[in-house]
Amino acid sequence: MIKSMTGYGKGVVETERGRTTVEIRSVNHRYGEITVKVPRTLLAFENEVRKTVGDRLKRGKIDVFVQREETVGGANLPMVNLPLAKAYRDVFEQMREELGLFSEPVTLPLILSQRDIMVASNEEVDEESLREELGRAVSGAVDALEAMRRREGETLLVDLLARRQSLSGLIERVAERAPAVVTEYAVRLRERLSQLLSGNSLDEARLAQEVAVMADRGDITEELVRFRSHLAQFDETVALAEPVGRKLDFLMQELNREVNTIGSKANDAGIAAVVVELKAELEKIREQVQNIE
Repeated sequence: MIKSMTGYGKGVVETERGRTTVEIRSVNHRYGEITVKVPRTLLAFENEVRKTVGDRLKRGKIDVFVQREETVGGANLPMVNLPLAKAYRDVFEQMREELGLFSEPVTLPLILSQRDIMVASNEEVDEESLREELGRAVSGAVDALEAMRRREGETLLVDLLARRQSLSGLIERVAERAPAVVTEYAVRLRERLSQLLSGNSLDEARLAQEVAVMADRGDITEELVRFRSHLAQFDETVALAEPVGRKLDFLMQELNREVNTIGSKANDAGIAAVVVELKAELEKIREQVQNIE
């Protein structure tokens, strides 16, 4: 199944503990590159998120954004370490008196700015529940992204199949023209030699030899066979259920190589004109293939 590499998906899971939101955005890329951004509270799950996404999305530049909003009572709420705060207050008061800084009061902001005054509550986080919620949000986002990729892939497939038929028609025009190239060359060569010989007898054996050499040099039978074979592989590839972007890209290179060879071997203006059309159509297909997973 053809799937685009471009898409966006969002997954949200909300429980009494809080809301987990995952957004995934993907664009074209030659390989698979995944970037995951999670809040500090979910850093322990970063690699799991990357693996989950990577198992399902094989190609593209993929950015994953995770947000976590805790409800009241759903997170480790901050608490004041009162014994430590009182100790800081006493120390500052003592320093103020000994240094004679009576005009410098010991303020609450000063105490709160000290290390470890504010601490998290001792309530333990249910790590497994958090992992399960995050997993569901990631799966939901990937599902939405995949749906968008499939929809765009269906549009791409319609265009690709139409252009593939165009390639088939063009290459058959080349195949139909190829035999006439040798015949016309023989006629032109005979006429040219007759003019040069001014009525003297023409060496038919030598003429046949020259025509045979030209026919051998300009024979494009192998290129036509390979081109048709690549088109058949194209049909098989687009029907596969796996990611096919790289295979199609390779086939485009092979088809273009055959067309270049045909253009260089077939010394004929008619075939050269069709080769130009073939190369233009292949370039349009190649551009589309760059967006296929």
